[in-house]
Amino acid sequence: MTKNILISGASIAGPALAWWLHHHGIRATVVERSPSLREGGYKVDIRGVAVEAVRRMGLLEQVQAASTDMRGAAFVNKRGKQVATLDADTFGFRHGDDTEILRGDLAKILYDATREHTEYVFGDWVTGLDQRPDGVEVTFARGAPRRFDLVVGADGLHSGVRALAFGPEEDYLRRFDAYISISTVPNSFELDRWELLHSAAPGKMVNVYSTARADDAKAAFWFSAPPLPYDRRDVDGQKDLVADRFAGLGWEIPALLEAMRAADDFYFDPVCQIVMETLSAGRVTLLGDAGYCPSPASGQGTSLALAGAYVLAGELAASDDFATALARYEALMRPFIEKNQALAKTALRGIIPQSRAFAWFNTRMIRLMPYLPGRNRVLEQMSRPIREAANALELPDYRVSRPA
Repeated sequence: MTKNILISGASIAGPALAWWLHHHGIRATVVERSPSLREGGYKVDIRGVAVEAVRRMGLLEQVQAASTDMRGAAFVNKRGKQVATLDADTFGFRHGDDTEILRGDLAKILYDATREHTEYVFGDWVTGLDQRPDGVEVTFARGAPRRFDLVVGADGLHSGVRALAFGPEEDYLRRFDAYISISTVPNSFELDRWELLHSAAPGKMVNVYSTARADDAKAAFWFSAPPLPYDRRDVDGQKDLVADRFAGLGWEIPALLEAMRAADDFYFDPVCQIVMETLSAGRVTLLGDAGYCPSPASGQGTSLALAGAYVLAGELAASDDFATALARYEALMRPFIEKNQALAKTALRGIIPQSRAFAWFNTRMIRLMPYLPGRNRVLEQMSRPIREAANALELPDYRVSRPA
């Protein structure tokens, strides 16, 4: 019986898995490289079956109370004039109880719900995995070695556990020739739960938003580019890269770039996916972005992590054999993963228009949307792919014992 599990990563997937493991009577230890819980961050969506997973945790009301409560979004031209607007739910293709929340707020809710029964080790990380018949001997950068029945890599796109157990990141990275950066900036636009989007040039998009209960704002820079050489640990170098790409462009971009340089929460990454032939290697398995990042363009990373945590914990609890449990976890998740990853490429074309003509057409259609005959039917067709993907998994009821 798998009773002692190490989880690498304390963002969303890791604490969600810890909650469900405790629910099933399985002990979990979470190790996190950051010295403390990483709060703040960008806004994320919880959709479809992930909403049901959060509801079964008894946390849905708390999550909804911390929602961004966005009112809408507007596309602006280089003079700052709003040329098209949409309400928040239409803009985000949300339905029913689908909820948008800041990543850090969700992480804190999950951490607070697990901290009393889960061992958290901050400021350390896994450096070695020695798999043996009776478990995994794990070495850490700072702590003493320990033995666990199973190790779960829930440590994101650049997973260290994945690299140790499966090999180099480049073997599993599917690139979309695009990049994104996000950072906190002053709310100079005086936005109130509102988002501004500006197609700065072909292959370049800027958006700025301020959420509920926030005095500041977030600025995101999206741009198309072939694979770029840069040091992932050199934040100043990454800021230079973004600034160079948007240099000389109008609207409020110069001021936003200046604010980006001063930000202490700067995030930068390629828009990409992690595609694995298998999610498990012996007593090591992957969860969330570490195993099946769908890319920010899909908007489904958080939902995949929450649903995956529910399924993985449930299967481990339902079987006396970890290999059987991991095989069931992957079999259930694989169609769901593929359906959600398929969203990204199409979505990215709308996020980063590659021509001025496409950007003009896109904003024109949004502007005319309220006046189109059959508007609701058009919106239904537009939102169907993401709604179907978000619900492409039937959550098992793990309260009922299943045969091994």
